[in-house]
Amino acid sequence: MPLSTFLVALQDSSQSLSLTYLLTLLVLSVFVLLFLILKLRMQAFLALILASLFVAIGSSKELTNGAGTLELATIGGQIQSGMGSSLGFIATIIGLGAIFGSLLEHSGGAQSLAKSLLRIFGEKRASWAMVVTGFIISIPVFLDVALVIIAPILYALSRKTGKSVLAFGLPLLAGLMVTHAFVPPTPGPVWVAYEMGVGLGWVILFGCIVGFPTAIIGGILVPKRMAEKLYIAPPEEIADAEVAATENDASLPSLTSILVLIGLPILLILVGTIVKENVAKDIERAAIVESLEPEQQTNAKARKSAYESAVKTKISESNTITKTLLFLGHPIIALLLATLGALIYLGYGRGYDKSVLMDVTTKSLGPAGIIILITGAGGVFKGIMGASGVSEALSIACENWGIHVLVLAYLFAVFVRVAQGSATVAMVTAGGLMSGMAEGLSQPQLALVVVAIAAGASAVSHVNDSGFWMVSRYMLMTEKQTFQTWTVISTVVSVVGFLLALGLWYLIPLIGL
Repeated sequence: MPLSTFLVALQDSSQSLSLTYLLTLLVLSVFVLLFLILKLRMQAFLALILASLFVAIGSSKELTNGAGTLELATIGGQIQSGMGSSLGFIATIIGLGAIFGSLLEHSGGAQSLAKSLLRIFGEKRASWAMVVTGFIISIPVFLDVALVIIAPILYALSRKTGKSVLAFGLPLLAGLMVTHAFVPPTPGPVWVAYEMGVGLGWVILFGCIVGFPTAIIGGILVPKRMAEKLYIAPPEEIADAEVAATENDASLPSLTSILVLIGLPILLILVGTIVKENVAKDIERAAIVESLEPEQQTNAKARKSAYESAVKTKISESNTITKTLLFLGHPIIALLLATLGALIYLGYGRGYDKSVLMDVTTKSLGPAGIIILITGAGGVFKGIMGASGVSEALSIACENWGIHVLVLAYLFAVFVRVAQGSATVAMVTAGGLMSGMAEGLSQPQLALVVVAIAAGASAVSHVNDSGFWMVSRYMLMTEKQTFQTWTVISTVVSVVGFLLALGLWYLIPLIGL
């Protein structure tokens, strides 16, 4: 039976698409996405666009005898709109974050942080120092880059103490993994937060609350026995200059400067979130809905737009101090200030040649460009899901079946992550599917949905994940050993992160959030 005939057969006799039809379209679109990535080895950006096109055509009026919501002639414009609506904010954040991270990397800031924390914690608690290092440094620096930078320190520690490289490497990796997935401004949580309509301040707050104990469990408690059972010796061929670089502090920036530069945008965003919540606390959503026209009261976009308009009006009536704090607390402004601070202090202030800094910052935008396109394609996927009615159908189905929103978000992310390997693609796909279920949830609840998706996207790292091979290489392990250690830790981080998020979901009403 042709696919179009099969899809039409799932419709009911009414003039709108049935719940069964839309949910079937959703399932098929996910399988199309995975088939393109896994079987045809297609780039995720193109695969997401094609999966979105599949849903759009499947819900078009022309294919469904007038029951669909989209028209073939307007699908191209819908794709353009979905891409554009996401990239204005996301591209700026990712671009600034990439430049900031590259300056921190090039100046030796990551090494300075690791070595300073090692001195503070002491050699006996070096694993704690590595967890904290990973947790902090992965906020502005991508996981794979941070691992490459700090690997020589791990080898030097192993050689000095006689312990397995894993005794220090696995704690570092757990810390890196958690903030890479849970805490903005890394691309995954930034995109999901934006599409879910939750402030980054809330995601940062709950990402840290959930993430830090998760990093301790995944980085301290679990790896201890692994490192005792599996001894991995440091490589003999480490270059003398590389080892010396881990022992010479004179040329590195100070710990205080690194913490200030990383903490500045986080603090500003949190302050901006608190101020905005205070401004909007007196706005009654119910009254806003009642003020709309009857046909708009059932339209989610109209209700959201009306509420946002009311918030903007409140802000425009606020005093200058409030407006200034909101200006500084906007994620783009906050990250821009931190990036300029890094450029001035870590770049010009430390005597780097201007052409070198230009080269460093320009190269950082190469990998960022790929991620920007993938997240933009995620915006297309989310937009088509909403316009076709699939998002609403999923929301209705979950309500009817009694599936908890966090459970669904987590399972979506786990499924895509295990199937195709990329945590970013898993978060983008799960975020697009869950965005239609955001209405009615508070900002803290939405932040926890983002954390649940991040936890799911961290699960079961294996051979289809590039991170698996990075860990295998730099931790000097075979594939089997990597499965026995890194895959286990990634799964522990995923499950613990989800359970903590679920626990906080039920705690939120008790503390009045």
